[in-house]
Amino acid sequence: MKRYDRLREILRLDPERDFLRIYRLMAAYEFPWDITRALELALYRTYAVPRIGGLLARTGEFTDRPQKRYDDTALLLDAVMEHGFDSEDGRTALRRINRMHRSHDIGNDDMRYVLSTFVVVPKRWIDAYGWRRLTEHELRAMVAYYRTLGRHMGIQDIPETYAEFERCLDSYEAAHFAWDEGARRVSDATLGLMASWYPAPLAPLARGASMALLDDSLLRAFRYAPPKPAVRAAVRGALRLRGRAVRLLPPRGKPHYARQNPQIKGYRDGYRLAELGTFPVPGSAGCPVPHASGGPS
Repeated sequence: MKRYDRLREILRLDPERDFLRIYRLMAAYEFPWDITRALELALYRTYAVPRIGGLLARTGEFTDRPQKRYDDTALLLDAVMEHGFDSEDGRTALRRINRMHRSHDIGNDDMRYVLSTFVVVPKRWIDAYGWRRLTEHELRAMVAYYRTLGRHMGIQDIPETYAEFERCLDSYEAAHFAWDEGARRVSDATLGLMASWYPAPLAPLARGASMALLDDSLLRAFRYAPPKPAVRAAVRGALRLRGRAVRLLPPRGKPHYARQNPQIKGYRDGYRLAELGTFPVPGSAGCPVPHASGGPS
């Protein structure tokens, strides 16, 4: 197989009908490292919305158990991509995702914004740092994939095109990014988690590299001092060089899924999808919002 053969396979598929196949080829073969990093950044962006970051701080999941929350989120989302929406594992993962969200008072606008980050941030990341840019064909398939995920999550008024997703994200961030003390704690815990993945002498460098990838709107919302321009240029330049190097490598022969990532550290002995995530009790620690018993799950 040659470097662009898999792209040719993708272009032979229908982005509306075969979106799952196309997105799986993108996420598990063409850009597994890039999409993982981009989805990490996508979720991180949402903390700068006080309603989201503040809620996460109140549950304590991201501040007290950041590694578990990271692992569970990655594994649940990846199970849907790997196995499909109609598979047993895919349905189990979706049930877990939905039951956790329904334990909290999360508005549709916030849910739609989070979904938008899953579409827009990977596209922007790959175009900036990937070994090639995304084609319009792939972008249509990615939109179809996340529109399907959004429908399974009960999200209303989902954007229909990439341009609409992008407008949703940009306008929502312009209106809602703001300082929140709890959200800052979630941000600090997340940056600390990412730094912990590296040997202790490298942890400060890893944190600095993560900060260098944040845009000015995020830095302002969390009240971080801007990185030095030379640091920012070095980190982003290194990522672009990585992309050029990957272009010269042979194509991936086997799929790479989230469970294979070295950053997943909490389940060395395996896991069951039905046991991932949180099981908050209404009105108790881990669920700050009281609910009537017998509600939807």
